[in-house]
Amino acid sequence: MRALALDIGEKRIGVAVSDPSGRLASPVCVLPAGDVLANAPAWRRVLEDWEPDVLVCGRPLTLSGERGPQAESIEERAREISARCALPLEFWDERLSSAEAKRILHEQGLSEKDMRGKVDMIAASLFLQSWLDARQTDGV
Repeated sequence: MRALALDIGEKRIGVAVSDPSGRLASPVCVLPAGDVLANAPAWRRVLEDWEPDVLVCGRPLTLSGERGPQAESIEERAREISARCALPLEFWDERLSSAEAKRILHEQGLSEKDMRGKVDMIAASLFLQSWLDARQTDGV
């Protein structure tokens, strides 16, 4: 089963995908949020290229594990996207995924400016990998 992960932000949406066996996550791209929400050609091309079976969207939880202030808005957008592309939707904890993505990119020598546009897809791949690992552990 191929999963497509979305790290939904106000301006950008990071996209990551799993391999067909559902074991390994990889970053794909970052798209303008408006393009994904409007079902623009670039977003449709991602769906056609990867043919996902499920969307996994990051849920912004607080450090204590509660729904964050952005959770409702992001969940609403995720449900919209899921309905438009007729894919089942799952949410996964995205806590600290952006911070970890920045740390990884910083270790690779990227400046803050160079990181822009990469953080979101790396964050999506990090929480997607966590989701995939949890499914393996649960035997799904």
